[in-house]
Amino acid sequence: MENPQDTRQLTSLIEALLLISGGGMSVNEIANGLGFEASDVKIALDSLVDDFLERDGGIIISESGGRYRFATRPEVFPMIRNYLKEKKRDTLSRSVLETLAIIAYRQPITLFEIDEIRGVNSRSLVTSLISRKLVKPIGQKEAPGRPTLYGTTREFLEYFGLNGLEELPPPAEVKELNFEEL
Repeated sequence: MENPQDTRQLTSLIEALLLISGGGMSVNEIANGLGFEASDVKIALDSLVDDFLERDGGIIISESGGRYRFATRPEVFPMIRNYLKEKKRDTLSRSVLETLAIIAYRQPITLFEIDEIRGVNSRSLVTSLISRKLVKPIGQKEAPGRPTLYGTTREFLEYFGLNGLEELPPPAEVKELNFEEL
């Protein structure tokens, strides 16, 4: 590739592709995905790797096992380690996500109804969701014992980047998570 404009375009495309790929990509995957020759991709990729190293920022492009990906510069990692620990602690387990999905799609819903759908006791999961401010009590059901009704919160919408419950994906799209009861 002799045209500098084409080279700049290719490096821009590679940079964008690496950003969205998450797990990294090989030279051949990039070449096939973008429709360029592997040799041109390798040259542009090497240039991009050098550019990130020279700018001395917090991000580099690393290569491991023939796959290229964005990575944190090793020198800055110790300074962001605490943030990563917090973020990891804030991730939701599969059972918590399942319970949250049931509440989101079926609200207002009682703990008994959640337990019926899941087939197991969900009290601790609902308590965890309340402590994370993703779920809150929103009233009481007009039934014997007046059980508490639960619903999602504004924080739930923010956590998942939604403006409203109408933006939830249809339950059919959540099927791979085995939420057939929704």
